[in-house]
Amino acid sequence: MQYRTLGRTGAKLSLLGFGCGAVGGIMVRGAPADQERAVARALDAGINYFDTAAAYGNGASETNLGRVLRALNPEIFLSTKFTIRPEDHGDIVGAVARSLEASLARLGRDHVDLLQLHNRIARGGADRPLDSAVVLEQVVPALQRLREQGKLRFFGITALGDTAALHKVIGSRAFDTAQIVYNLLNPSAAAALPANFPAQDFAGLMTHAAAAGMGTIGIRALAGGALSGSEARHPIGMASVAPIASGADYRSDVERAQRFAPLVAAGHAASLAEAALRFIIAEPSLTTMLIGLSTLEQFEAAISAVEKGPLPRPALDRMPELWRHMAQG
Repeated sequence: MQYRTLGRTGAKLSLLGFGCGAVGGIMVRGAPADQERAVARALDAGINYFDTAAAYGNGASETNLGRVLRALNPEIFLSTKFTIRPEDHGDIVGAVARSLEASLARLGRDHVDLLQLHNRIARGGADRPLDSAVVLEQVVPALQRLREQGKLRFFGITALGDTAALHKVIGSRAFDTAQIVYNLLNPSAAAALPANFPAQDFAGLMTHAAAAGMGTIGIRALAGGALSGSEARHPIGMASVAPIASGADYRSDVERAQRFAPLVAAGHAASLAEAALRFIIAEPSLTTMLIGLSTLEQFEAAISAVEKGPLPRPALDRMPELWRHMAQG
């Protein structure tokens, strides 16, 4: 397993991280024995970064991960997340502290290595928007206080929301890390997009975050599963997955994923999913990539893909052409 430095934190994280979210679902809805086997396999593969959130399964992910970690007692880098709800705006300092205390209780820990804001950073819209001014003026002091208390080592953001607001927050250098959407369907966090590309333009957000000394954590590596090229969902995974910063719906993302089939046909990768993962790890400004899973077989495939290393240069050189075709419809 390759390791990269998490920005100015100095922490060394495995290039592949273990995502405990609800999309794959193993740490939310999986059988306890499968959860323990998956974490044990991650440790055996050299994975040291585990990522969960209070929102995943309404605390179930943290509870299950905490149980497994107590049984295995490994040395890992552990992160979780908190959400500021509308009713919390009168006491954001207290809301962050209460959320972290509840997370620590579920995890069975006295601190986490990384605590991340889970809200979208935007003035409005759906799905927990939080204005950048509130993030910088209220959330940051709350996190600094918790760090002074020894409850966390580093803090970061989930870099979803308005592109300009995200660049403002990253430009402040107030945060240590950013979780950033970066995949074949939306590479704009580190690559220039052609005109009319069907996805949100993050305008080099990952490159800018790395330049600001932040650790960068790639999320939505397989676009919620769409980059497998199949609409099929595993029974313990989310039955319906809404795209994030890509197509209008999951079916559209699956259809667009087929545009990358020439990479498999040319022998650059054994599958679309492998091509997608190996594309991501070719980006030097990326620290680590999170992958969710429903089965141990999916996990083995992801580990194998990362161990093969980045896509070869001829494959990477084809990307601008493939993206132009996506922009043309």
